[in-house]
Amino acid sequence: MPLIQVTMVEGRTVEQKHDLIARLTDAMVEAVGTPRDRVRVAIYEISGDDWGIGGQAFSAVRTAPGAVDAPAAPTTDEGPR
Repeated sequence: MPLIQVTMVEGRTVEQKHDLIARLTDAMVEAVGTPRDRVRVAIYEISGDDWGIGGQAFSAVRTAPGAVDAPAAPTTDEGPR
């Protein structure tokens, strides 16, 4: 049973998260041939204050004066297990 874990900064709509779940499931089925009903997807949302980029909180980087666009937060759980 494959489990796909996604960690991202909060702020997406329910519709966006549902679409992400569907697309990740499709990708797993296509890539490894796993039956669709066996694929699990877990989305973990964290606040911008709890996500760091370059030594600063994402919320500070995102709202910094002169910031055109904050770097995108990773969409996979790349941290320690």
